[in-house]
Amino acid sequence: MVRKKKDCENTCFMCTHIIPAWKEVVTANRKVIKLKKGEQFIQEGAPSSGIYFVQEGMIKVYKQWGDKESIVRFAKKGSIVGHRGLSSSQTLFPISASALENSEVCFVPLDFFRTVLKGNPAFTYEMLLFYADELQISEQKTNNQVQLSVKGRLAWCILQLAHDMGLEKDDYIAIRLSKTDIASYIGSTYESIYRMMLELENEKIIETANKRIRILDRTKLTEYSLI
Repeated sequence: MVRKKKDCENTCFMCTHIIPAWKEVVTANRKVIKLKKGEQFIQEGAPSSGIYFVQEGMIKVYKQWGDKESIVRFAKKGSIVGHRGLSSSQTLFPISASALENSEVCFVPLDFFRTVLKGNPAFTYEMLLFYADELQISEQKTNNQVQLSVKGRLAWCILQLAHDMGLEKDDYIAIRLSKTDIASYIGSTYESIYRMMLELENEKIIETANKRIRILDRTKLTEYSLI
């Protein structure tokens, strides 16, 4: 993990919503951290020291259950990470985070981040909406565990990833995930995900290549996600 100063593109979740005059102040109080693929930069149970914004690459946020991993969400360029450690009383991170590929994250100390929130009502409002959206997705994932088959949960996952990550020029979803990571995200096993993805491919609903997924039949995928 390498910390350094770097010019800010002002495209992250925070910089796009704060008052322009605050951007120089943010630059003076932040550091950019370079991460190698697989490198962890937030440890569940560690003191919550600050907030991170993804500048380059892809991040996974997860909880550890014994020797198993439960992925909470994925974060792309511009996204916020570590906000779950922001609390009126708790001072520990309730999650872990690591890089899915070589990445860069912008680190902002927690006390300074609170100051930014107090001085930027529009940003605070956007944070409120962000937390609300995260809560809805979390509740949906919980409902899926009870109401949907593995195939249905996988279909929902693919649609959610397409919405959150966007598409590349060739229409593949802009994130590369192993079947193990997908299983950890929807609460299944590698073997089940392998079988269900093969079924979706045979039905010409999706196409896969090098850990990438392309949706061929969104209507049918949506039907499976609602069953």
